Amino acid sequence: MINFKLVYKVIGSLLFIEAMMMFISLLISAYYGEDDILAFLIAIAITVLSAIGLKFKGYGAENSMGRREAYLLVSLIWVVFSALGALPFVISGYLTSYTDAFLETMSGFTTTGATIIDDVEALPHGLLFWRSLTHWIGGLGIMFFTIAILPSLVGGSVKVFSAEATGPIKSKMHPRLSTTAKWIWAIYLILTAGCAVFFCLFGMGVFDSINYSMSITATGGFSTHNASIAFFDSAAIDYTAAIFMILSGINFSLLYVLMFKGKVKDFVKDTELRFYLTVISLSTLFITYMLVTRNGISVADSFRFALFQVSSFISTTGLFNTDAGLWPHLTWVVLTICMVFGSCAGSTSGGVKCIRGAMLVRIIRNEFKHILHPRAVIPVRLNNTNIPYQSQATLLVFFALYGISCMAAFFCFKLMGIETTNAITIAISSASNVGPALGADIGPTMSWSSLPDAAKWICSTLMLMGRLEFFSVLVLFTRAFWKKN
Repeated sequence: MINFKLVYKVIGSLLFIEAMMMFISLLISAYYGEDDILAFLIAIAITVLSAIGLKFKGYGAENSMGRREAYLLVSLIWVVFSALGALPFVISGYLTSYTDAFLETMSGFTTTGATIIDDVEALPHGLLFWRSLTHWIGGLGIMFFTIAILPSLVGGSVKVFSAEATGPIKSKMHPRLSTTAKWIWAIYLILTAGCAVFFCLFGMGVFDSINYSMSITATGGFSTHNASIAFFDSAAIDYTAAIFMILSGINFSLLYVLMFKGKVKDFVKDTELRFYLTVISLSTLFITYMLVTRNGISVADSFRFALFQVSSFISTTGLFNTDAGLWPHLTWVVLTICMVFGSCAGSTSGGVKCIRGAMLVRIIRNEFKHILHPRAVIPVRLNNTNIPYQSQATLLVFFALYGISCMAAFFCFKLMGIETTNAITIAISSASNVGPALGADIGPTMSWSSLPDAAKWICSTLMLMGRLEFFSVLVLFTRAFWKKN
């Protein structure tokens, strides 16, 4: 049987953390003296009372977590955090629809970055900071954050890590998971602080620097300006953002090996990293060529726009420094491919992950070899490690679930009258946690406010499934999960 008491207890404990996050945003509101102070106070009170109620309901629970409790907890905590995190938007009156507020918050925590707010510059500083903070906490995972600061809270932390971590291979830097979590968060802080410092040096204000650095490091995409990064019209800021988006898309275990161990050779030889950088390079060069020859843009600007948008789409950040909706349609195909692949496993990005792309390439190559040599045993190897057959089967199941989910969403969107290109790219964008869409009605620079409410709930569900990589969510809907044995 599932130990529901433990689930209640852990969620209740975690809600205190969310209340603390709201309190930080409240301080920002108080500093600027704006009208969202009361909204945060009420939201904090509701969150704290919910935490106390759940802690009381889980009183006396054993601090030992099985695999089922881990999967249920990981899925529920993202929903609960989003449900309560939507309150400041609704209570303040800046969003009148709870559906819109929930989508905005789920988009934040899952680092999707799709917004339904047409004029973000109308939001007070507290709400703007709250949006960015949801990105930053959700970037590495709510539970992973908890393991780093409160390792004793969850008895089955390894199982929780497996349920929330991205990618087919769960890498650890240290035998103790709590130590691994602290090292990863140290890298996360370094990237965030470094990005903010460079933004300040290149003329961006302190508040904007902090918000954009959190958004970029988390590969989220929420902006404090309607024009996103294009607002600053600065090549230095564009290149800084692109570099940090690429860095944030690299496996944090690899960054640890490079930054703290100095193993440059291990870093450079990594198969997934090579695949990731190859896709970025080829996509950037192709789009640069298309912009120069088709749109008549200078080589320097074409390269800057191409690198930024490719970095934004493949890292699933979703910021923009120009309107890619005005580019040749062939570039949309390239950006969609980047959107699907995403960055590396063990990073803050979404997508199917480059390691799965690298594995798929090798599996296809081996199948051609099997046609010529039917009896040969040809292993699939990544980084000099054999990939077991079970992992290969899981890979194909993952692609199947990803494709079926996107097609089902596309079908529903078409029934709602959404334009075809928008329908497919919104589905992929939600499932890959990217944010921008491509199409005639909703372009990469537009909000999703025009979507029907039903579509918004579908998008929210896809965002959650994409962030937890489908298995952790969909397993809850299987009969075997709820059986006693």
